[in-house]
Amino acid sequence: MGVLLIVMAAVWGAGTGLVLPRAAHRFSVEAGEPWSANCPAGHPITGAWGGWLGRSVCLATQPVTQPTTPTGPTEPAEHTTPCGPYGPSTPTVSTTTALLCAALAASAGGPHPETAVWVLLTPVAVLLTLVDRRVHRLPDVLTLPLAAAIAVLLGVAALLPAATGSWSTALLGGLALGAAYLVLFLVNPAGMGFGDVKLALALGVALGWYGWQILLTGAFVGLLYGAVYGLGMVVLRRAGRRTAIPLGPFMLGGAFTGLVLGAFAAS
Repeated sequence: MGVLLIVMAAVWGAGTGLVLPRAAHRFSVEAGEPWSANCPAGHPITGAWGGWLGRSVCLATQPVTQPTTPTGPTEPAEHTTPCGPYGPSTPTVSTTTALLCAALAASAGGPHPETAVWVLLTPVAVLLTLVDRRVHRLPDVLTLPLAAAIAVLLGVAALLPAATGSWSTALLGGLALGAAYLVLFLVNPAGMGFGDVKLALALGVALGWYGWQILLTGAFVGLLYGAVYGLGMVVLRRAGRRTAIPLGPFMLGGAFTGLVLGAFAAS
């Protein structure tokens, strides 16, 4: 049964990961701008659900030119080639999402309803990571529904007999971590975006499900991941001390670590 659940989680992650690069491209715009309606080369995005679902490669063709030679000028070729991908490699995103889902399922040690919540919402976490890395932004249309979805789904999970966490602690954890990040934002708004505060609400609910110790561990590890990355960039001279880095991916990484530890401890 456990192996079957892991395989099902991996299949879910792999399948949803196929459509994430297109969605990440569309969400990766500056605040106040409409979602992108064109591929990186400027071709209109088409497909199901207003272009949100579909292949992560723009199939619009464009002419290929031959290189300039000493004997003559560049001439248009007689063939065309597909435009190209919307962003990160689709196989990489799909594989990463599958591995994350499988790891969460494996750490549970059995069929627990909260595990289904983690696996179901992992693609949203990957999508937020892709967007934040590209434009240093966590869109409200993703973070706020994510917080609401986790709270509601964990409320349903708490009613089932195999649940291993506390819904009331989860809700309090969301408020606590959200408040903590709000204080950090007010103290140093240049070092943290308000989107991080909204993401903290969702992550606090998820981590709080397993108790306060897991909440503190996941929150601390997320900040630690970000600090190590920032220090590494400074040491490698790829960034300065005041260079802004996207905190969302590291917050999500810390939450993933906390959920895995919490699931192991509860199983």
